[in-house]
Amino acid sequence: MMRTHYCGQLNETLADQEVTLCGWVHRRRDHGGVIFLDIRDREGLAQVVFDPDREETFALADRVRSEYVVKVRGKVRPRPAGAVNPNMASGAIEVLGYELDVLNQAETPPFPLDEYSDVGEETRLRYRFIDLRRPEMAAKLKLRSRITSSIRRYLDDNGFLDVETPILTRATPEGARDYLVPSRTHPGSFFALPQSPQLFKQLLMVSGFDRYYQIAKCFRDEDLRADRQPEFTQIDIETSFLDEQDIMGLTEGMIRGLFKEVLDVDLGNFPHMTFEEAMRRYGSDKPDLRNPLELVDVADQLTEVDFKVFSGPASDPKGRVAALRVPGGASLARKQIDDYTKYVGIYGAKGLAYIKINERAKGVEGLQSPIVKFIPEDNLNIILDRVGAVDGDIVFFGADKAKVVSEALGALRIKLGHDLNLLTCEWAPLWVVDFPMFEENDDGSLSALHHPFTAPKCTPQELQANPGTALSRAYDMVLNGTELGGGSIRIHRKEMQQTVFDILGISAEEQQEKFGFLLDALKYGAPPHGGLAFGLDRLVMLMTGAQSIREVIAFPKTQSAACVMTQAPGAVDAKALRELNIRLREQPKVE
Repeated sequence: MMRTHYCGQLNETLADQEVTLCGWVHRRRDHGGVIFLDIRDREGLAQVVFDPDREETFALADRVRSEYVVKVRGKVRPRPAGAVNPNMASGAIEVLGYELDVLNQAETPPFPLDEYSDVGEETRLRYRFIDLRRPEMAAKLKLRSRITSSIRRYLDDNGFLDVETPILTRATPEGARDYLVPSRTHPGSFFALPQSPQLFKQLLMVSGFDRYYQIAKCFRDEDLRADRQPEFTQIDIETSFLDEQDIMGLTEGMIRGLFKEVLDVDLGNFPHMTFEEAMRRYGSDKPDLRNPLELVDVADQLTEVDFKVFSGPASDPKGRVAALRVPGGASLARKQIDDYTKYVGIYGAKGLAYIKINERAKGVEGLQSPIVKFIPEDNLNIILDRVGAVDGDIVFFGADKAKVVSEALGALRIKLGHDLNLLTCEWAPLWVVDFPMFEENDDGSLSALHHPFTAPKCTPQELQANPGTALSRAYDMVLNGTELGGGSIRIHRKEMQQTVFDILGISAEEQQEKFGFLLDALKYGAPPHGGLAFGLDRLVMLMTGAQSIREVIAFPKTQSAACVMTQAPGAVDAKALRELNIRLREQPKVE
């Protein structure tokens, strides 16, 4: 045993005891002939004092520098009055150093660890093994470990079995791109890394393991947006003989228990909201309910107006005209409104109409807006009443195809909520239910909204007759505008699965080739089953208050899906490629 205690575990109860600490020198201070070393390990810091009367030890303490690895033996004593540090777990005591061993020296680190320095993420990721020594980074990874422990305990206690599924599997026809792995033993053939254990967990249900879970690595070779990683972790759950309410109740219990245990936060019961209501009121299928702003439909008042921008979408069955009232927003400057107009442009909106309500009692005179002249006063008053507008407010309008309006105003709602500090609480969970089965592509064909194994709320015949309006038995858990997890009751009958494949335009041959094993499994006694998967990285990010999932992953990739520390991905020598039957195209020489 090299150490008797971790640094952060020392406190007053150990006064006058001898301890041995091992760790890194966090900072060194020289005070009038006494040397202070703050020693750091994964549990925190401890202050060690070296007096000149132990000459050898003192001389050694004089030579150590930041990040040296040391072992210290000494005696715990209370700090003198006035020297107590309330920001440190061990801040009421210090250790009088008797012996000091330097276990390894360290060069000057590329960035200081005892203070925040803005060296940029690239440098931090290149030296990630040093970055992770920072107490705030260590705290996030420790919390991540507590979170997975709590989840495992809950699932184990509820009769779930932890089963591993393969990492080398078959390429899927799902939307996002697979990472491919060439096979040496089957020349010209490829494995794929799984985007999720979806089909294997369904097969485990067919095999009779009626409660399965796995904390699973998943892989997606997608164009990276701000918060996506090419490899990510999901808490994967599947059950048999339970319906939606049972599965939602079970997993809601898990998340509520987790928040209570780890953060001491009581989330309360999660409200349920249909997809249709979420889109109508919030323009999003993952609404942030901390934000009080809501979208209100006003198309019925604008079908006849002499303003094509409004009357066009108002009269189009696929159009939408919605209003968003912002309390106190009349004080927004012209420049801010221009910035918000630019912002909604990202989502395809062609502009952003607005009405400032200066004094409603004055009628049209009390309104400031370039569009008021197009709207008859009666209609205008109905609209302002409907959104609840009072003096000092601004009302923004979106008019376009329904999808564009929902996305643009939904995003604007979130942005305004943050910019104007409108959030009303810290945590707002909910379940979104009754998703459509399919969404329409630009060419009129249909694709699965969740995935093609999701069960609809109707018979195969009804589904075939009206696929566009069919609802699915899917459910998403949403927290603070982030989708934590999504799942569904799955299709457990072959006839239904084939119907869904047909609607998606997957031919009988293709069904057999790509999903033959699943269709086979469904005809050998598949039980009714369903489940869901939580994004662990996102969950930890929310619970730690981190800005990005890269902060809660030990060794993340950059936004271009590279690892700057190990320089991956990298080139492979010609011999290895030959064995894999791979020939690279000539890359044009970079001048």
